[in-house]
Amino acid sequence: MNAATNSDLTIQRAADRATYDHGWLQTSHSFSFAEYFDPQNLNWGALRVFNDDVVAPGKGFGAHPHRDMEILTYVLEGELEHRDSMGNVGVVAAGSVQYLSAGTGLQHSEYNHSKERPVHFVQMWVLPRAQGLAPRYGQADFTLADRHNRWLTIASGRSGVDAPIAIWQDATAYVARVDGTTLRQSLAAERYGFLFVGSGEIRLGDETLRAGDAARIAGPYELEVSGTAELVLWDVPPLGVRG
Repeated sequence: MNAATNSDLTIQRAADRATYDHGWLQTSHSFSFAEYFDPQNLNWGALRVFNDDVVAPGKGFGAHPHRDMEILTYVLEGELEHRDSMGNVGVVAAGSVQYLSAGTGLQHSEYNHSKERPVHFVQMWVLPRAQGLAPRYGQADFTLADRHNRWLTIASGRSGVDAPIAIWQDATAYVARVDGTTLRQSLAAERYGFLFVGSGEIRLGDETLRAGDAARIAGPYELEVSGTAELVLWDVPPLGVRG
């Protein structure tokens, strides 16, 4: 992985991700995934997958299996339709989140709900604190006001953190729409942060980050970002910490 680094911050530029054009799917992988494998880029702490996907109108992923993984999908633009082997059906709009705890195993499919417009989303996988857990599904809908110029907690498994979606790991996910202001967040010692720019542009210290760029952060760190952008932020434990 080509990246700009210092002792506590690593910048991964959008162009340095593994990117594939499948016609109906434009996908970029921040970590090793599918046909892309780099033994030096498998994960960042407990965050195992971060895929940036655009799916053409009416297209999608047919039924496929998952197990022993916490899967969060955040829609940036459009609508994503979900179906799974537990009987769950849902349509996730922009700014909202779908959660799937694969546990002992299930199958699901994901399609662009629209026949006219593409859907743009990020799908994120976190290693669970244990294997063989019971599968479960959830969806949380949010408005722009919920995340406007503030960090909105969308999912967590950390003690004392209130979140609409509970995950099986000592990790927390936030989203924000920063609009010409500054947001701050503290990352504790021995924690890992992953900040992704979904659209727009921000300043992070001496760095300018644009759509598709990401920062990998080693705590302790006082995060301060400013600009106009859609952001996703993870706070995760080191790999192997069960939570």
